[in-house]
This record gives sequence, structure tokens and C-alpha cells, in this order.
Amino acid sequence: MPRSQRRRPARPREDSLDRLIAGWKRTETRGGGEWYVQPLSAVQAQKDYICPGCRGVVPTGTAHLVVWRADGVLGDAADLAARRHWHSGCWKRS
Repeated sequence: MPRSQRRRPARPREDSLDRLIAGWKRTETRGGGEWYVQPLSAVQAQKDYICPGCRGVVPTGTAHLVVWRADGVLGDAADLAARRHWHSGCWKRS
């Protein structure tokens, strides 16, 4: 039987805010503020980052945490733009 030639409707493209917020995350309280904390697997870690906790490199291919404000006054998009990548141990010690 031949394949159908009908085209499937295009999927709406999600922006990075929707994609990141839709992923598995939790909320934590630190330093008097609320923070979103989202684990990033080793497969998802495509670049090197500088950890704000130790100022060391979080190398490509290393599982770590992405952290951003949950209670910022400038809105979700600004908070997400200011997100930081932490070593898991550094975040626990902060």
C-alpha cells in the first residue's frame, strides 16, 4: 500500500522559556529567595559553563543543575535569561 502524501501540520515552535519551564524542575528557598532548580543530564550538557559557586568549569558532558530566580521582579523571561549552571555539590553547599 502506498504511503499517504498528506502533510502533517507543523508543530508550533516553543521558545526557550517554555521549553525550560516545561521540563522537570523543583523550587527551593535559599538566601531568602525562591529558586527554580532543574537538573541537566550529561547528554543534555552541550557546552562548558562556569559554576558561580566555585568559579570552576562545568565541562561539556557533565550532569549539573540549572538555577534561576522564581520570585524575580522583572518577570519570568528576565529571570530565565539570568539562569546559571551549577555543579550539584556547589549548589548543595550554597
